[in-house]
Amino acid sequence: MNMQPIGTGAPQSPRSLDAVGLPPVMMRDIALKTIFRMNARLVSEIAAALRLPVNVTQDLVDLLRGQKLIEAMGTLNATGGASEMPYQLTDAGRARALDALAQSEYFGAMPVPLSDYRMQVARQSVRNMAMTRDRLHAAMGHLVLPPALIGQLGPAIGAGRSILMYGPPGNGKSSISNGIRDAFGDRVYVPCAIEYGGQVITVYDPVIHTSINEAPEATSALRRTGNRFDARYLCCERPTVVTGGELSLDMLDLVYNPVSRTYQAPLQLKATGGIFIVDDLGRQAEPPQKLVNRWIVPLEEGRDILALQSGEKFEVPFDTLVIFSTNFHPAEIFDQAALRRIFYKIRIDGPSQEDFLKIFALVARKKKMPLDQAALIHLLKVKYPSIDNVYANYQPVFLIDQIISICEFEGIPYQMTPELIDRAWDNMFVREGSVTR
Repeated sequence: MNMQPIGTGAPQSPRSLDAVGLPPVMMRDIALKTIFRMNARLVSEIAAALRLPVNVTQDLVDLLRGQKLIEAMGTLNATGGASEMPYQLTDAGRARALDALAQSEYFGAMPVPLSDYRMQVARQSVRNMAMTRDRLHAAMGHLVLPPALIGQLGPAIGAGRSILMYGPPGNGKSSISNGIRDAFGDRVYVPCAIEYGGQVITVYDPVIHTSINEAPEATSALRRTGNRFDARYLCCERPTVVTGGELSLDMLDLVYNPVSRTYQAPLQLKATGGIFIVDDLGRQAEPPQKLVNRWIVPLEEGRDILALQSGEKFEVPFDTLVIFSTNFHPAEIFDQAALRRIFYKIRIDGPSQEDFLKIFALVARKKKMPLDQAALIHLLKVKYPSIDNVYANYQPVFLIDQIISICEFEGIPYQMTPELIDRAWDNMFVREGSVTR
């Protein structure tokens, strides 16, 4: 799949301290805390830790030196063919670093101002995706889907608006969501942290974000002016956040760590530029209506409202394709006002008998299970009529895995027989009748 080359829509590396966009006192304190915590002495080491260009870091070091917060150690160090002057904190610098750490434990990468981050989000918006039938089909070619479904999904994904997929369980709603994620295929730039009102909010999460090799600047070369893009960001695959029954409303708020006195971005902010999948909607402790009410402003206006510990509220961009997936009929869990806010409603039904057989054959081939005509006739003519011929996409995998387990237990080659079909079938459903306790 074609990938967006690194550099397309990339944030430009700051060429001066002013271009970093942060208050001088904040830059000073983060630099001092970083030098203290990481024992960074060379400008190249400090630059790498702060994720700033070396020349900008040199200007910051000169500023700290002028304020008598750091001092030169007087001996040149040879690094990568270049000579660098090592620095250390003065007593005043160490005292200021400790005082700054008492206010916030954050150190390392300089955060990106929220205003700059908004502009970067607009440049790489999920709504700028050019989704085509071929691209979506390539991402979902391994799935057996009704012909009309791709035609329904494509415009919804291309619009970057909310999608509600509903239908009986076990028919691939989660697999389709993953296919949508794979169809995105390009890259976004995720900041290590953003800054608002002097507060630092960490955004990059290695659990959610998959970073791509950045080809960083050779930091020892003092003559270099910067990276190919602003190193305060990481080039990543478009993120995907998947939540299920564990989702609660407080997971959509800023997370404040009272020990480090720093904030962590909520899930939907970490999903910016990508997909937020709410699976098994209706299984959460919060009512579905209440969850969707929390999304009304973000879904309609492309902005979210977050609050600091002080109670101050501020806006952040909401640029996420939200996919709700549920086994309930939408009318059972939402009112009409909520349904209006969800732009695309797509029903995912079970497969036809023809598609069921295609899926069964694909799974059997993948798992090296030979097909048997008598066993398939028994399955279709005896077993499925007992459940009114209701087929589901999960059933081929379930049945074949059961047969494989039986064959391995019995010590026989993989095979498919009516008897083995019966034994596998018994584990797919719970028998009716009460249990004596």
